[in-house]
Amino acid sequence: MKYDSEWTGVVFNHRDPLYLQVIRHFKELIAMDKLQASQIIPSRRELGALLKINPNTAQRAYKEMEEQKLIVTEGNSPSRITSDEQILRSIRTELLTESVDLFLLSVQNINVPLDELLELVSRKYTHLRKEGQ
Repeated sequence: MKYDSEWTGVVFNHRDPLYLQVIRHFKELIAMDKLQASQIIPSRRELGALLKINPNTAQRAYKEMEEQKLIVTEGNSPSRITSDEQILRSIRTELLTESVDLFLLSVQNINVPLDELLELVSRKYTHLRKEGQ
């Protein structure tokens, strides 16, 4: 099976456990619609090779994603992204909430008025969207 560059362009940090970064990458791909409901994903061994990580790390990430019901593995069939729409919708909300929480923690000591903060975020967001076209 051929896999796209989404699997080979991952840059890992040295702060967070690797298996958690793998899970986050899956969630980001789902939120960006690059992974769809019921889509077959690489085997644990294939993922290890694609991401240049230990297969045991891939196994740990898959085990955690199965516990979170993010992926489903039935018998000897390949693992797939869940088809549970509620779980899939919650991923985007989870990622956005994490990002907003980190942002707010980083600016809380500045004591900027909310309207000023929202205006700046809106302006920057609009600028970034225009650049991305």
